[in-house]
Amino acid sequence: MRILFADDHPLFREGVKPVLSKLATEVEIIEATDYPAAFEAARQFEDIDLALLDLCMPGMSGIDGIAGFRASFPHIPVGVLSATDERMSIQRLLGKGVLGYICKSSPSEVILSALRLMLAGGVYIPPTMLDNQPGNGQTVVLGTGQQESLTRRQVEVLRELAKGLNNKQIAHNLNVTEGTVKIHLATIFRALNVNSRTEALLLAQKMGLGGAG
Repeated sequence: MRILFADDHPLFREGVKPVLSKLATEVEIIEATDYPAAFEAARQFEDIDLALLDLCMPGMSGIDGIAGFRASFPHIPVGVLSATDERMSIQRLLGKGVLGYICKSSPSEVILSALRLMLAGGVYIPPTMLDNQPGNGQTVVLGTGQQESLTRRQVEVLRELAKGLNNKQIAHNLNVTEGTVKIHLATIFRALNVNSRTEALLLAQKMGLGGAG
């Protein structure tokens, strides 16, 4: 497994590397200290399994840096590490297609669970985005424990739902049947711990998934 880990603070990198080493029997960690170095590493190594990027690094401006990386290397899954839990930033980044947003203050076991989920194609939603849900204050990781992981297709369905579209419209946009949409929605409801389409729609919009991307 190959992980690109970009952060401009050496001590933080040293603290997180032992966590990354637990992701697989053999983990190669490619380190970068700024956005230009992260871009160069992504160009040099084509088989990166996950890019874990600090939001604020030298070379580019925050969200623009993440968006630029995603646009340049759309085949590389991206997770974001940040010292801030600002809701607007999290919403915008989830809207850009990152697979997770991890606060640097998170315990190591939370970081590890979030990374495993992202590597499996799921989406990690930090608890600050779910503060209107039961269990406020607890870490919410889709795909672990009793909850289920959202596949990329299910995230696409959730994005369409957040736009206020009905099942027929979602099916048309994603080129699937209405029956398939209903199956995906049932899984999404369980994963998000909601009981209705309206609850799922409101939560998806709160996550910032209803924007133009």
